[in-house]
Amino acid sequence: MNYEFFIAKRLIGSKAYKSSISAPIIKIGIAAIAIGIVVMMIAIATGIGLQQKIRDKVVAFNGHITISNYDSNNSQESVFPISKNQEFYPEFKSVDGIAHVQGVATKFGVIRTETDFEGVVYKGVGEDYNWQYFKEFLIDGVLPNLQKKWSEEVLISEYLANRLGFKVGDEFQMVFAKNDPEKLPNYVKCKVVGVYSSGFQDLDKQFLIGNLRHIQRLNKWETDQIGNFEVFINDFSKIDRKGIEVYQNTPSTLNTETVTNKFASIFEWISIFDKNIYGIIGIMILVAGINMITALLVLILERTQMIGVLKALGSNNWSIRKLFLYNASYLILLGLFWGNLIGLAVLLSQKYFKIFPLDPSVYYVTEAPVFISVGYIIALNVGTLILCLIMLLVPSYLITKISPVKAIRFT
Repeated sequence: MNYEFFIAKRLIGSKAYKSSISAPIIKIGIAAIAIGIVVMMIAIATGIGLQQKIRDKVVAFNGHITISNYDSNNSQESVFPISKNQEFYPEFKSVDGIAHVQGVATKFGVIRTETDFEGVVYKGVGEDYNWQYFKEFLIDGVLPNLQKKWSEEVLISEYLANRLGFKVGDEFQMVFAKNDPEKLPNYVKCKVVGVYSSGFQDLDKQFLIGNLRHIQRLNKWETDQIGNFEVFINDFSKIDRKGIEVYQNTPSTLNTETVTNKFASIFEWISIFDKNIYGIIGIMILVAGINMITALLVLILERTQMIGVLKALGSNNWSIRKLFLYNASYLILLGLFWGNLIGLAVLLSQKYFKIFPLDPSVYYVTEAPVFISVGYIIALNVGTLILCLIMLLVPSYLITKISPVKAIRFT
């Protein structure tokens, strides 16, 4: 029989224990564990959620890896065409982990209305375009149907729709300048069939998505020519390695660039979230551990006579230390239970009811996204329990210094 566990269980269940001098300090210790778990869960869930959400928004507009011509063009516009007749298109068989390859082209134009105008980038896409991300961004209407050769249907952002007063079903003209400024510009008729909102305002206010054939006609390209390829991979964590592999398996006349390099400032910013998460976890565990150390010391001092009696009856120091560690484990588990209950309630409320909005001009999202995973919740609870118990080993050493004779006389 594990008598240390038996005695600890009796102590926890006794009414005297619950109304003792140490009761308020014990409650504070439990509260510290619970608050620590809540804060750590929110930090991890929102930190990872923000990273994934911002990453997915940038990838939606550019793909994970871009294959284009070598040129000094730093604008969003496709200048020199690439033939679609490549070994890696439509399937990149020479590199594992490639999910999809699509051909696109972009051209700068101006939306003109009777009362206003706006400069945007017309992104031309074809039948091979993956609408997975924009299905999530779609807030009104439908996605463009590009089966028709000269489809006029376009997908416009909520930002541009509000700015220009457009709604689903409206038609407008886009003006595209020619290389020769003395010649009249080209016009393309567009019809709004869908409105999207990615929450990434810097990109939303730039891009309008329509038919690739219009750009081919305006640039006098062949039907098999595009501006660049967008490559999507299965595992974002391998993007640097896949970027090198894609570069090695494309012709020397073509350049490749990963989305992390193209938008380096954004990805460097979101990588800081990891450091913040680790810092919060460290501080919270330290605070919770100190509170539990205080509670354990009070428990030991309160039970000094019991320690003396147990030693007089033949119990060794480690057995008595185990008794108090069992006691402390119960308090930690109680704190973890309430912390998980409150933390999950907050996270699920945010996930389904969006109770905490964010400024999209600062965070690139309209509300705090949350990432909930059983894996990190279990790891967080187990890690907190183990680290707190390790921290409690030091104060429990105080038991070895208690003399049985003096302890029994202690009042």
